[in-house]
Amino acid sequence: MSIFHDEVEIEDFEYDEDTEIYHYPCPCGDRFEITREQLESGEDVATCPSCSLMVRVIYDIEKFVKMETMNVSQVTASV
Repeated sequence: MSIFHDEVEIEDFEYDEDTEIYHYPCPCGDRFEITREQLESGEDVATCPSCSLMVRVIYDIEKFVKMETMNVSQVTASV
């Protein structure tokens, strides 16, 4: 069982479109990270690369799954 530093809503994270990574400030001075791919697969734990803290990400997985499904459908339709 993991102990979380906090629970943070996805809307509070900053999203980097180039790397497709969500970031949130960590008390250590670095940033918690979770990728779009991790969220799409149902993961909800953002980790800090500089310390052992973790936060639980609160989000609606259906929004991420629908976005992925729409992208695949759009690509298939345009081929």
